[in-house]
Amino acid sequence: MKVRVRPWGVLAIGLILSIALSGIAYGALGDRLLGKGSNGPEVVEMQKKLSQLGYVIGTANGRFGSKTEAAVRRFQKERGLRVDGMAGTQTIKELKLLTGQSTNSTGKAVGTKNVDANLLARCVNAEARGEPYLGQVAVAAVILNRISDPAFPKTIADIVYQPQAFSSVNDGQINLPPSASAKRAAQEAINGSDPSGGAVFFFNPAKTKNKYIWSRPPIKKIGNHMFTK
Repeated sequence: MKVRVRPWGVLAIGLILSIALSGIAYGALGDRLLGKGSNGPEVVEMQKKLSQLGYVIGTANGRFGSKTEAAVRRFQKERGLRVDGMAGTQTIKELKLLTGQSTNSTGKAVGTKNVDANLLARCVNAEARGEPYLGQVAVAAVILNRISDPAFPKTIADIVYQPQAFSSVNDGQINLPPSASAKRAAQEAINGSDPSGGAVFFFNPAKTKNKYIWSRPPIKKIGNHMFTK
């Protein structure tokens, strides 16, 4: 038996499908898998978040091209995610986490007036150049954790330039321009990431004999640095 579909019925079905597909294509970031060839507001939002973290994506134009794919792959590699260049649930979750409200290790907001991102990046570059990316983020987090600790000064500059606090200040390494990696690590820490686990000290066990720093309760080791309370 043949079923006749009236022209107005075809139009209605087409309209319903169009609305449904639009909902999928232009939903909130995380509603669908984004990959090369994807486009729309969610891609713009994702591109802005990648750019905020220091990844080069070109213009946030809403088109998922080669530069955006390369940035996604770098982000996935540095975060220990599956590297496929596709922005799925886990990748988007990490992006949202790292570009949300800035917090310190206690979960309280870090006052941005106390945060000199460039100086923080320079300190990361000077103290953790050559360390794994996660270790660079951890070093930045240690400096930010000190802001909320009553035993330390309340600005990045006062913390970095506190007498004998960082060897890079004594040898002039602090004045070197920060690498792209150091900039990303500093921004990630500012956005709330803390791989150090709330540490307020870090040191290289192979190069440090200071009894006080060795007496601090250890939290974890990342690369060549031990992070302590």
